[in-house]
Amino acid sequence: MKTHILAIGKLSGPEQEWCAEYQKRLGKDVIVREFAAPKSLTGAAAQKAEAQLLLKAIPAKSFIVLLDERGKDLTSRDFAAKITGWQNQSIDNLVFLIGGADGHTDELRARAHFTLGFGRLTWPHRLVRVMLLEQIYRARQIIAGHPYHRD
Repeated sequence: MKTHILAIGKLSGPEQEWCAEYQKRLGKDVIVREFAAPKSLTGAAAQKAEAQLLLKAIPAKSFIVLLDERGKDLTSRDFAAKITGWQNQSIDNLVFLIGGADGHTDELRARAHFTLGFGRLTWPHRLVRVMLLEQIYRARQIIAGHPYHRD
């Protein structure tokens, strides 16, 4: 199963370095793609343009996980169990969608198979990407029985 992270916004600075470190640890089966709507768009127009960019980038035969503060909060072990379950369903592509500052459109929400949250707080999309990569790495370590994760 390939894992794709489709994210609005270009990273730079420390967040880019942190993401690069986790991508190195995860290997080539985790693909991160960045997208940006035209800067002239704002509000609902930007949100709609971002949604279209993400929708066009979703590979065929994908299981879509939308990241949103209203999503389901999981423990790291529960997240690892979800990933194991999705692997057992023979899903070709596991796709995580990270929206921009205005969040996701209803159209994008309707396409998602699962909505994941990192707590009820609102996080900047730049940090969410780092947090997601770390949690994917942590889940893989849990699945492998590695002592990286401590309860």
